[in-house]
Amino acid sequence: MSNKIVTPRGAYPHTKVVGDFIFVSGTSSRRPDNSLIGVTVIDEMGTKELDIRAQTKAVIENIESNLAKVGATLEDVVDVSTFLVNMNDFAGYNEVYGQFFSKETGPTRTTVAVHQLPHPDLVVEIKVTAYKKQ
Repeated sequence: MSNKIVTPRGAYPHTKVVGDFIFVSGTSSRRPDNSLIGVTVIDEMGTKELDIRAQTKAVIENIESNLAKVGATLEDVVDVSTFLVNMNDFAGYNEVYGQFFSKETGPTRTTVAVHQLPHPDLVVEIKVTAYKKQ
């Protein structure tokens, strides 16, 4: 695995610590080389398969990595906002989400459908707020 990190694609940080709160910017399945997890070209015409499960897992792992840089974990997440390009992907997203968070102890969550995300191959983006006593 490379030591390279994913860098923001604009004038914003991945994380911002304000007092005991940690805000994590909208996060995708983008790798440090700018390729995307969960995108497979399936034929010679360039048709792509966009995998909501693979993208959701990668997004949450990217969030986990960003939280670790400021001494926090997914257990510190108190609120999640998820943006899906297609609400038909909700079941696959929800299945993977449940591997990281529990109904009883997990964060609050809002999931909305959006027209599009910053790259045409992205099907999910997630932003979180965490709380960790400093």
